[in-house]
Amino acid sequence: MKISGVDIRPGNIIEYEGGIWRAVKIQHTQPGKGGAYMQVELKNLRDGRKNNVRFRSAETVERVRLDTKDFQFLFAEGENLVFMDKDTYDQTTLPRDLLGDAAAFLQDGMDVVMELYDEEAISVQLPDTIEATIVEADAVVKGQTASSSYKPALLENGVRVMVPPHIASGTRIVVDVYEQTYVRRAD
Repeated sequence: MKISGVDIRPGNIIEYEGGIWRAVKIQHTQPGKGGAYMQVELKNLRDGRKNNVRFRSAETVERVRLDTKDFQFLFAEGENLVFMDKDTYDQTTLPRDLLGDAAAFLQDGMDVVMELYDEEAISVQLPDTIEATIVEADAVVKGQTASSSYKPALLENGVRVMVPPHIASGTRIVVDVYEQTYVRRAD
């Protein structure tokens, strides 16, 4: 499906210069002289390269629809991650860097959604939030106001997040996977 260059939104997958790219950030600019354009930061879904491109309203790009399929994370094998198709039980191996920082939050048996383009896996979506246990939390500094003060804490997977002062070591919390932030205490 063809769309105008100024209609690109973050998260859109487009075909550009023979590659498959995801729009990461956009900025609409309207200079005093000349036509308006959209400055788009693109990330290549195959090799991870980034590119900044200007699209004018007269330009069109091909928007790509990805197929999605339910997979289950099995285990990590060095720098690779092994997933299983929940329908056919086929195993797929992907490089860890395809997931970026979110790879630290993978847990054995976790259900994920794999995005496929021409039967080739090009990205994996984890749940937005997960539960994790804090293994180390700094002590509260006396006299800090509770309204906006946060302290660093270390999760069981080695990721550091900022948590409210009342959260102690051993507490289960809910963490936003993509922002790597504290959401709330786990029930």
